[in-house]
Amino acid sequence: MVAEPQARAWAAAAAVPDPEVPCVTVEDLGILRWVRVDDGVAVAGVTPTYSGCPAVLAIEFAVEAALRDAGFDARIERVMTPPWTTDWVTPEGREKLQAYGIAPPAATSGSKLALFGETTVACPRCASDHTERLSEFGSTACKAQYRCKACGEPFDYFKCI
Repeated sequence: MVAEPQARAWAAAAAVPDPEVPCVTVEDLGILRWVRVDDGVAVAGVTPTYSGCPAVLAIEFAVEAALRDAGFDARIERVMTPPWTTDWVTPEGREKLQAYGIAPPAATSGSKLALFGETTVACPRCASDHTERLSEFGSTACKAQYRCKACGEPFDYFKCI
């Protein structure tokens, strides 16, 4: 049985990995907002993690290619409002980040403490909260670099937005 076009289009787009953090998909990150199929054209709404994200075009091209590979004419619409928040990262996405060695974002992105205060970040390897921030920016602008004082391992923390 062939899946209905809407379900096929969603599945194709949702499976696209993030180019900077390939352990998670655009669905896991919550940046794939919707997919609709109108007269054989699959249109996907994608929200960048932030307006200056260098991967936004790569993500949009990859989602468009996935839809075309699934047999659709495709178009991407960039959705800027409401702005993306780390609260949109799915529970599965948080688990995948943790397993990959990246501390997932705290689930309190709207609080002033998350934006301007010190965040206690548990080590993704040993779960100790005896960690220290080494740099506000890690391997990408959306991550900070931390070190675990218990196991000594450095790790990225996916910052709250």
